[in-house]
Amino acid sequence: MKNLSIYSILFILLLLTTSFYVPRVEKVELVCVSSTNDTINYNFIKTNQLYAESWDTLSQPNFWRTLMNMHHDSALINVSTTRQIIQKVAIKDWNKQSDMDKDCFRDSVRCYYELPPEVKIFVTTGRKFFYDFDNVMPVISKGIEIFNENNVDPFYAQAILLIESPNKLQKSNVGAYGSFQIMKKVAINMGLKVNKYEDERKDFDKSAWAAAKLIRTICIPELNKILDDKCIEYNPTDIWYRLMVMHVYHAGAGNVKKAMDVINPEQGNMELITKMWQTEAGGFRNASQNYSQLVLASMLELDDIIYNRRSSLFTLNVE
Repeated sequence: MKNLSIYSILFILLLLTTSFYVPRVEKVELVCVSSTNDTINYNFIKTNQLYAESWDTLSQPNFWRTLMNMHHDSALINVSTTRQIIQKVAIKDWNKQSDMDKDCFRDSVRCYYELPPEVKIFVTTGRKFFYDFDNVMPVISKGIEIFNENNVDPFYAQAILLIESPNKLQKSNVGAYGSFQIMKKVAINMGLKVNKYEDERKDFDKSAWAAAKLIRTICIPELNKILDDKCIEYNPTDIWYRLMVMHVYHAGAGNVKKAMDVINPEQGNMELITKMWQTEAGGFRNASQNYSQLVLASMLELDDIIYNRRSSLFTLNVE
């Protein structure tokens, strides 16, 4: 072997070190609370960026926050595209009306607000029974710990736990199961056992581990490819970027790419996210549009519970 110059040696060392280098997520600020029933401390993600960038002022997450505090016997009549609340109604009174009367009411809303005839007017029931934050808060800290151990931004653990299955362990109508609502095929690909004898998705630690692996090895790399192809710069701790990762987690990279191709954005920011809320492409439909709205709403609700309403289960440890 011929003698190498000092510059050649340094270059080879640089290649070797960068090949095995795994970038770490920037430190996330936590707020610590104590259980009122024992001495256990719990950690939650602080979301000051939501307020600094005015995500808390958007009508869509505030619409969902209202529903999260409403019982299912009530509903909000709202504009599908903007989630503007038109009226709160009792479900029993709304259901007493004929289909013709309901259609006439919807037409009157479009006429009054000068909306195009294709804009849908939804009647969305309260979700308080589902978004049981007191029930899910004790396990968020555990999810954060597991995601940290897997070098994955713990923001995602908190977001998923708040919106996917906060009231009880359940299976969705498309087959997703567990606290992180992972599909069967995805769970198996992530190393979990899912068969007629055993379903490890019901094990919180294993499900959290699989969700963290899914985000680290598929969601983030696939989103980065989409953004790189459109020459969009990104920072992994930006709120808009985190929300895009959540869209990939829910809808899949292929559907997110189709929505991005329709929008064809030039940069990543709040405007990109709000356009995602208005865009349908492939399998990216209403539930996909709602997903990041729910992430924002649940994060804001958690902050409100901790700092303002003070859940009866927890005591704040920080100023």
